[in-house]
Formats: sequence, C-alpha cells, structure tokens
Amino acid sequence: MGTIFSALSADGGVACHAIDSTDMVARAEQIHKSSATVTAALGRLMTAASLMGCMLKGEEDSVTLRLHGNGPAGSVIVVSDSGGNVRGTVDNPIVEIPLNQYGKLDVAGAVGREGSLFVMRETGRGEPYVSQTPLVSGEIAEDITHYYATSEQIPTVCALGVLVNTDLTVCSAGGFLLQLLPGADESCIDKLEKTVEALPPVTQLLSEGATARELAMMALEGLDPHELGMYPVEYRCNCSRRRVERALISIGRRDLERMAAEQPVTQVNCHFCNKVYRFTPEELRALIR
Repeated sequence: MGTIFSALSADGGVACHAIDSTDMVARAEQIHKSSATVTAALGRLMTAASLMGCMLKGEEDSVTLRLHGNGPAGSVIVVSDSGGNVRGTVDNPIVEIPLNQYGKLDVAGAVGREGSLFVMRETGRGEPYVSQTPLVSGEIAEDITHYYATSEQIPTVCALGVLVNTDLTVCSAGGFLLQLLPGADESCIDKLEKTVEALPPVTQLLSEGATARELAMMALEGLDPHELGMYPVEYRCNCSRRRVERALISIGRRDLERMAAEQPVTQVNCHFCNKVYRFTPEELRALIR
C-alpha cells in the first residue's frame, strides 16, 4: 500500500504533496505484464494522478489523465479518486526500445514526444472540467508542470520517478508536487526549482529508505513546513458486474440481440484490472428486456 503526505510552508504560500507509490505501480505491472519502459511510463502517470486526486474536494470526485503521444506505447490512461487511489491502462504494454542517452529507460521514446495530455476532473456538479495541453517532453513530470502552468495558471514543480528491477518488478516509485498558493510570492518558484534540482532522484531516495514525509520535507527545505496529514493509497479498480451490465445496455438492443444469437458466452474484460465478466445469451436477453 502506498502513502501520500501533505505539508504547507510556514507562510502558507507553498503546498507539497508527496507519495511513495511503489506498491501501486508494482500492482499495475503485475496486472498488465508490462515491459520496463512502459511500467515506468504508466507508473509516472499513475503517481501524478494520485497526487492530483488527493487535492480534490468531494468524496465522489475523480480525475482522469490520458496521455496520447506518437510513441509505440499508444494512449496511457489513469484515473484517481479523491483519496488518491488509482487505476491505469495502456494500449501497448510491451514496448522494447533502447535506453536513452543518459542510460535510463526511454519513457519519452515509448509514449512519444509529440501529442497531448488530456485532463478531466469530474465532481458530480454539472459538466466535468476538461483540458488539453500539448506534450512538452513526453517525460510526464514536465508535461504535468506545463498543464498546471497553462491550464490552471498555478506555478508548479513536479518530480516523478519509477525504478524497475532487471526482472521487471518495481523497485521504487514516487514523486511530489510543489505548488504556489494564491497570494504567494512567485519568485519563490525559482528557489523551489533549485532545491528540487539539488535533490537526488526520487527513486534513489525511496530506494535508500526515504518516506513520503521525508520527500516532502526535503522539497520544502528552508520553508519551515507544517504537516497537514498522511494517509494510505492503493491501486483500486471500481469495476463491477453491475457497471458492466450498464455498459452493455448502453450499446443498444440490436447489438445485444446479435451478441445473444451469435455467441454462446459474451466475455467482457476490464482494461484496468483484467477481471473477466461472462454473460450467457439468457442474461443478455434479460438486459434487453
């Protein structure tokens, strides 16, 4: 189970949300059997979504991130609830490409350096908020920072990381979001960026035993941070047979009748957790009625 920790600078001008998402990303790798680079890409986007989800206000609120680039991985989609619990999927979980020029997993090469990041926030109060911003690097952290700067006009520093073992299991994953709050001195963002640049990689810190709390405290060094809270998060899919039934009903009577006539069993797979739901012709006809 992962952990999110939140803190606020003493002057109330900077908020930090940090996460150890190792267990969540490990669960995603187990479900999707992804290659190392795709695990890193999906894990980074899941980590970002969890941090964004924990900032939602309503219990039923959610945020969906869809990264659609021109790389071989295709679209990467993750959803977080307001508790920071996430689920994710990717078009092509197996992508084998060389390491980048730094000897690291080439996340940008897998997802693409050109494309868009779509963000949708649902609150249950009217139409959802939807925004689309172009990718700036495909490395995901920079793309999240760009989204906040252009769509929400919130100066933000984002750090994300996923370290994958040679056997494709996840060694460590996590990150943090630093944001200036209304009324804060925007020159503070330069100081924050320099602080973050001086830090070792997130995955190194986590591998050496750092906690989400310690990540936040290091990111807010010199700002006399106050703790706001810490709570667990996990990989959590909300699929159910009832939800699948509603999805089948939505495709219409004609298609349901055809499926009932042509197939002895209709099988529906959840893209997020790979759970399989099976329906007999009699059950499909019951949905038609």
